[in-house]
Amino acid sequence: MKISIVCVGKIKEKYLTEGIAEFTKRLTPYCKLETIAIGEEKMPDSPSPAEKEQVLARETERLISAIPASAHVVLLDLQGKEVTSPQLAELMDGWALAGKSHIAFVIGGAFGYTDALRKRADMRWSFSKLTFTHQMIRLLLVEQIYRAFKISRNEKYHW
Repeated sequence: MKISIVCVGKIKEKYLTEGIAEFTKRLTPYCKLETIAIGEEKMPDSPSPAEKEQVLARETERLISAIPASAHVVLLDLQGKEVTSPQLAELMDGWALAGKSHIAFVIGGAFGYTDALRKRADMRWSFSKLTFTHQMIRLLLVEQIYRAFKISRNEKYHW
């Protein structure tokens, strides 16, 4: 299976880059993982509603164009469906059985995205009702993908 994480911006904190690198390494036997990061759009300090909408539209367009064409798209969205780790494992197994060999998890930027991205998504997934930074969610996402593969294969995760 190929998994793409399509996201906005770079990870700046060392502890996050180290965590992401660790889970990326652990995922090597299970999938081919790639990260496609687009640059953040500049938002004025006190944007008008119209300026904010223009910035979000440009960033959303760039995110959509970065999504691999054949990928099954899972958008991380506060308004999405909450699933447990075992449910994520079941979903991923189901996608694989349905011939969806490329999954793209999409994470919006700090200011969100427009409805155009929600329309492109095959599934909208909420990690929780809590809000996380878009950088932190990348670490949580790779850990949950790893956990899903471990669950699917009945392999121990916690000792």
